[in-house]
Amino acid sequence: MYTGIVKEQLPISGIIKKEGLMTFSLEFPDYLLEGLELGGSIAINGVCFTVTNIDGNSVSFDAIRETLALSNIKYLDIGSMVNVERSAKPDAEVGGHILSGHVISTATVSHIETTENNCRLTLSGESRWLKYVFEKGFLAVNGASLTVAKLERESESFCINLIPETLKRTNFSCLSVGDEVNIEVESQTQVIVDTVERVLAENYQ
Repeated sequence: MYTGIVKEQLPISGIIKKEGLMTFSLEFPDYLLEGLELGGSIAINGVCFTVTNIDGNSVSFDAIRETLALSNIKYLDIGSMVNVERSAKPDAEVGGHILSGHVISTATVSHIETTENNCRLTLSGESRWLKYVFEKGFLAVNGASLTVAKLERESESFCINLIPETLKRTNFSCLSVGDEVNIEVESQTQVIVDTVERVLAENYQ
């Protein structure tokens, strides 16, 4: 479980690509290593990964074919900046919203509007999962818990606003038009929408 509060943005320090598998590593600061063990869970750009190796401050992860197909992890290279969050402890304050680290798809950055102390991203999505997105609802983008500022279902796009602290703490400041970001929809909303659709479909059969 995660809370959508990104702790660090870190560069990829090592990467090995094989058929259907990509192993990558990050150099963790000391405070993120505290209590970390093999098999532990870490969210990288919002994707839940299992720790496969710890060598000093270097922490490694494996991304399998399905993960690479669903997320932007496949685009990582040496130096790529990623958002990092340790799994939440039972008594953790939920500053964002509850996340599982199960990315549903990616959205593409279609527009970036930057003014003094403000930044708004417009993202293009897909109708199959945008049905779970609502204005003022929660959404996880690259693992960061954010509020949907505007939604346009006709154009299959939505906007999010980023405050300076979010830009400083995350890799959103590195984004350009055309980049893909990982999306995790709010689980309770997904359950409600799917249940309503199923009930309506059964009633009209």
